[in-house]
Amino acid sequence: MSKSASLTITLPSDMADLVRAKVASGAFASEVDVVEEGLRTLAERDLETERWLRDDVAPVYDAYKADPAVARSLDHAFDDLDAFMAKTEGLAR
Repeated sequence: MSKSASLTITLPSDMADLVRAKVASGAFASEVDVVEEGLRTLAERDLETERWLRDDVAPVYDAYKADPAVARSLDHAFDDLDAFMAKTEGLAR
């Protein structure tokens, strides 16, 4: 079991209300559990962002730096994005 440390925090009213509502709904046993889950989720998101930057973004940047000719125009990139969004919207319907 990990050691515990006591903290006193002040939350904006809407966030405090959300914490209390999560406990009142039965989704969490205590306010501490709500905060712990939120911090776990934040840590997981940070790790996923770091993974994305390392594994997906950095190689593309490195390839561009090695050979700028591999770059596409911004207009071409937006055309591809528009096509992807149109395809995705069609799947969601």
